[in-house]
Amino acid sequence: MRLLIARCSVDYTGRLSTHLPLATRLIMIKADGTVAFHRDIQHQPLNWMSPPCYITFDEPDDVQKDAGITQLWKVTQKKTDDVLVVSIYDVLHDSSHELGIDPGLQKDGVEAHLQKLLAEQITLLGDGHTLVRREYMTAIGPVDILARDSVGAAVAVEIKRRGDIDGVEQLTRYLELMNRDPHLSPVQGIFAAQEIKPQARTLAQDRGIRCVVLDYDAMRGLDDSDSRLF
Repeated sequence: MRLLIARCSVDYTGRLSTHLPLATRLIMIKADGTVAFHRDIQHQPLNWMSPPCYITFDEPDDVQKDAGITQLWKVTQKKTDDVLVVSIYDVLHDSSHELGIDPGLQKDGVEAHLQKLLAEQITLLGDGHTLVRREYMTAIGPVDILARDSVGAAVAVEIKRRGDIDGVEQLTRYLELMNRDPHLSPVQGIFAAQEIKPQARTLAQDRGIRCVVLDYDAMRGLDDSDSRLF
């Protein structure tokens, strides 16, 4: 992973156009090709480009140099041709680090129980779904559930208590690796959680990932609807 702290501006063109004005930001370039831009608050990036993508480094022209730009990056998404243009003015820090293989996020008690319950009630994903196995291992960690849908296509399920953007990104990485396996591809992704944040749902839908909201009490047999007043 490469980490830069730099004064930069960022222009994105693709499905929509966005602009990050000049400011000091953390730029993360991950081993899988992800490029993300962070500020000092909020955990999710201000903007990012997901793999597969590539970076080209262009020489600023005279006008750009006069404006103070020292480096000009172009980050291109290979599948969509979306582009991030990064204008770097000053680099305050630049380092690279080998992080190695991460074992993945360890589930808390509720998430582990949700995984077990969903494996037992796999048709909550849709009629005809069958369980292949729990904790299907990939090169970067286990996906919670591997299943097959009614026509036998592979389905990878990531389970959270509260579904946010990080969970969608995690499932995206699993899907990218699993779709390289000719015995599994094409693999459909399902993001399952008790609650899914709107931003996470939007990102999942943009990437072709289906969202499923899980009712934990109902799955445990505690949903006594006959006793409800409202």
